[in-house]
Amino acid sequence: MDFFISNAMAAGTSAGNDFAGMLMPIAILVIFYFLLIRPGQKRAKEQKNMVDSLSKGTELVTTGGLLGKVAHVDDNFIGLEVSPDKIVWVQRSAVSSLMPKGTYKTLVKNS
Repeated sequence: MDFFISNAMAAGTSAGNDFAGMLMPIAILVIFYFLLIRPGQKRAKEQKNMVDSLSKGTELVTTGGLLGKVAHVDDNFIGLEVSPDKIVWVQRSAVSSLMPKGTYKTLVKNS
């Protein structure tokens, strides 16, 4: 049976190889944390803060591309005024970005 397993492999490995073998997977995990996980957590925190700071009169764009002014704020939904006297209810999580003041007014006036 000696031809299946060499005598050197059957004897075992040294402690130095164990540490070096563990160093590479740990380094990969650290790199993944700083390149993928941490930036994702940071973006999620910024999104949550943005949605929590919404108030009546804030102008925003939803993930579906609707531009409007916040008319009503609820725990789970936002009443978004998309044109005069037209309110669309969207989920708070559908908010994509905030727009500068006056964007909604200039677009409604021009149309």
